[in-house]
Amino acid sequence: MKLIKNILFSVSPTTNIQSLAIFYMRLVLGILMLTHGWAKLSNFGEMAMAFPDPIGLGSKVALSLIIFAEFGCSLLLLVGLFSRWATIPLMIGMSVAAFSAHGNDPFSAKELPVLYLLMYVVLLISGPGKFSLDALINKKRRSKR
Repeated sequence: MKLIKNILFSVSPTTNIQSLAIFYMRLVLGILMLTHGWAKLSNFGEMAMAFPDPIGLGSKVALSLIIFAEFGCSLLLLVGLFSRWATIPLMIGMSVAAFSAHGNDPFSAKELPVLYLLMYVVLLISGPGKFSLDALINKKRRSKR
């Protein structure tokens, strides 16, 4: 339990260079995935009936969940708020995209979701870094003790 708490609530990188690298990675991932989520959100009506349902929840629910991950969680990553928590829906979404929705497709169709998945795993492990709202919140929380 302590390991899970440390993984989800700590801000791990210790140097400014490490935190800067993670900051850039959060920004790039957030912006790139946000464009996918925005495209789905702005075309929800057209996509809702035809969206693939690889997990059996219905097209509208599947589309809503992936919009939550790709748009909502990407916004959280951009500002570095609940960063580790935000990577979980994104990792689930990319896993479903790579291994279920594109399960029978050639590797070239799975390559991008797998790449995103691996980068989200790195963010889950590394944490948001010093240049994030998570770090600011943790700093204030520690100063109150």
